Order: sequence, then C-alpha cells, then structure tokens
Amino acid sequence: MHYYLSSYLLGNQLDYLKQQALKYPRITYISNAMDISGLDQERLDRSNQQNIDGLTKLGFEVTNLDLKDYFKDNEKLKFDLNQFDGIFIRGGNVFALRQAMKLSGLDNILIEYNSAKKDFFYMGYSAGICVLTPTLRGIELVDPIDNSLHSQQSDLIWEGLGILDFSIAPHYRSDHHESEMIEKLVEYYIENKILFKALKDGEVLIIE
Repeated sequence: MHYYLSSYLLGNQLDYLKQQALKYPRITYISNAMDISGLDQERLDRSNQQNIDGLTKLGFEVTNLDLKDYFKDNEKLKFDLNQFDGIFIRGGNVFALRQAMKLSGLDNILIEYNSAKKDFFYMGYSAGICVLTPTLRGIELVDPIDNSLHSQQSDLIWEGLGILDFSIAPHYRSDHHESEMIEKLVEYYIENKILFKALKDGEVLIIE
C-alpha cells in the first residue's frame, strides 16, 4: 500500500496527488468519522462535497461509500472495495471511525492489504490518519468519547490498526479549533513515552 497522510484536508502536496490520480484513478470516499458529529445534514453534505470536489479536480474518480451499509455484510465490503484503486478517509471523531471500521470489517481488509503489500492508495486526514496508529489512547483529550458509539458496538475501541508504528498529532500549532487540545495530546505522548509525529496543517507524510 501507498499512503498520503495529511494533517488537514488535502495538504500541500497536490502535484504529487495529481500524479497518483493517474495510477490510482478510482477511489472510494469514507466519511464515517462524522457519523455522530451532531452536524446538521446540510452542513455535513456540504463539507463532504468540498472534499470530493477537491479530489475530483486532481483527477480522481470518487465514489462515496458508507461503512454502515456493511455492518452486517463484511464480505460484500471486501468485494466492493476490490473494485477501487484507493480510498480517502476524512477527519472527524477517530473513535466513531474506528468502530465503523471494525463493524464493517474495513480494519481487517486494510491490515490484510498492508501486509500483502497490495498496490492500493490510502489517503486521509486527521482521524483518517490517526486510526492507522498503534493506540488511540490520548486522543480522548481531543475527540469526545461520550457520543462516539455506534449502537451496534457497546465498547470503545482503544487500539488503532497498527499499520504505523507511531502515533500522530494532527493540527499541531495550526489555525485549527483543535490545536490547543493537540498541545495536551503531545504532552500526553511525551509523558507516556509514546513515539509520535506532530503535523501542522498543510503538512503531509508520504509512505511508499
């Protein structure tokens, strides 16, 4: 797998993304980190459409996919995802996203893709990249956990996918409403001796 991990939105490596759009044109867009956001549907639709429009302008063919449609049929997700060249996972609440990944089976699919070195392009920002890390501990300082449960999953999941061997602190010292809370997350990582990378908005990690 190839990874484009942005702190916020598409980041500052747009020329790189244009090149990847030629290799991985068909991508699916995942917005389940916003499942329990509290935003009204109009604002949520507008936010998602802005993300999709940004990807389309770079040359990607984007298909929206809702993980909730696969909570009772993980095999169908595996089949459907195999029709795409890549995936884009937006930000939101990392705990809601992690639960949706587990309930749909997306977590195991991505871990399998990664271990098999499948030629697949993973893009994401904020929660969409934090979920790849070994642990979600500490992120509760930023993302609320009292409203992040899907009804089908009674317990929070504290383990990330473990695809990365370090944690991530996005929106670090940036013009973002979560930046002040991210300072506390960085302190948590340091105090608990957790390996991490802090990303300012605009910054991107590319892993090939």
